[in-house]
Amino acid sequence: MKARDLGGFVQSRAVRFTLAAIVFVLALIVCFPPHGRERFQFLQFIGRFHPLAVHFPIALILLVPVLELAGKRETLSYLRLSSRFVLGIASISATAAAFLGWCLARSGSYSGPLVTQHMWSGITLAVVCWLCWVLRNHIDQANAGKYYAGFLSAAVLLVAFTGYRGGQLSEGEEHLTEYMPSALRHAIGLEDNPPLAVAAAGSFYAVRVQPIFAERCVSCHGPSRQKSNLRLDSYGWLMRGGKHGTVVLAGNAGASDLVRRITLSPDQEGFMPKEKKQPVPAEQVKLIELWIGAGASGTLPLEAIKDVPAAGSVAAAPVEVTVPQVDYATVAKAREGISTAVAQLQSRFPDILNYESRGSADLILNASLLGHKFGDEELRAFLPLAERITVADFSRTAITDRGAPALAAMKRLRVLKLAETKITDATVKELGRLDQLESLNVYGTLVTAAALPVVEKLPKLEHFYAGQTAIRSDVAVPQGLSGKLVL
Repeated sequence: MKARDLGGFVQSRAVRFTLAAIVFVLALIVCFPPHGRERFQFLQFIGRFHPLAVHFPIALILLVPVLELAGKRETLSYLRLSSRFVLGIASISATAAAFLGWCLARSGSYSGPLVTQHMWSGITLAVVCWLCWVLRNHIDQANAGKYYAGFLSAAVLLVAFTGYRGGQLSEGEEHLTEYMPSALRHAIGLEDNPPLAVAAAGSFYAVRVQPIFAERCVSCHGPSRQKSNLRLDSYGWLMRGGKHGTVVLAGNAGASDLVRRITLSPDQEGFMPKEKKQPVPAEQVKLIELWIGAGASGTLPLEAIKDVPAAGSVAAAPVEVTVPQVDYATVAKAREGISTAVAQLQSRFPDILNYESRGSADLILNASLLGHKFGDEELRAFLPLAERITVADFSRTAITDRGAPALAAMKRLRVLKLAETKITDATVKELGRLDQLESLNVYGTLVTAAALPVVEKLPKLEHFYAGQTAIRSDVAVPQGLSGKLVL
């Protein structure tokens, strides 16, 4: 066989092999999309090579237009001969990078629109690159050159879009604009970032709260390392939040994600601080809650909040934490009747539904992550699991009084957050049957003082957050709500 024929045979086989690989990865993405759960350690292991592998096809794809344009000069025409080979390697490596990305997303608890867009743009890039490779092999045929130029331009644009989405996943949604110069921000119609707020020396935050973060949080959320793009080493950074949004909702400790995470048990998903560190002591949690409830100000005087825990509690001796052993056979049996419904809802609503812990069949529903995309109709979809949901957060969603029956069906709720929704006293009246409820948050809703007698009758209620509602500070508080009402 002549060398030219052998080269053509090898290239033809490579083209077919790459197409088969692309189809295989496409099938994985369609049939087994990311679902927000962590599983398959080996897939996680190989998936971690995705950030390393993805830069190789990017460089090759961007090199091809350079070769084509430079090769138009007669003295450099030989450069164009390399395009086919470079496109072949780029197609194969782009497909491999897409596969590694799927491994990471599928097994590493990733989900959401950014992940989906990044994944689909990555495999689309592999398809377009493969088409460029095929067209470059037939560049002498009619119209092949025009199609080749079009697909090559599309490949360059896809590289930019895919890289942008990847950057948002790793660095936060505002990674390109966060530190953009003011003149450039104005040129593209963006407002300046507000300057970081500074806490006053001697303020409640500086004396009481910041030492807690310095002791327990800044190793992962400080100047040199910021998990989830969140810094807790200063007041300004704390109030700015991280890649998932704000973590402190001023005036509303119950709806603040920071408080939610530090009050979870160590075996629950989302518990902070991670990495086998000691949980934040109850005294320190109380300090943070009091400060947020008082408005989370950086200038609040030290003596402005009364009845704070002892100052020495920040330096409290470490307490040994033991995570209970899990009998997975017992857990599987307890979850047997709901596992299918849970999986279906997790697929439909990624990230918002999880088991309370590794050893529990109870559920936590955090619909606040979907915002106004989650309304009464979506709420009713969870009715089959209503009696297994023990913690539910619907803050800033679009639910209304029409969703009250679905809320009332969650008879084992311990924590219910309805902050900044459109619910009224009618919903609170329906909630009067929730005899396990310990914490109810209606911050920023249309609830009035007429709801207080209903709330008073909840037998296990410990906290009723009703700030920014029609319930005023001078209201006559029923005896049963004394010490429980937080305005």
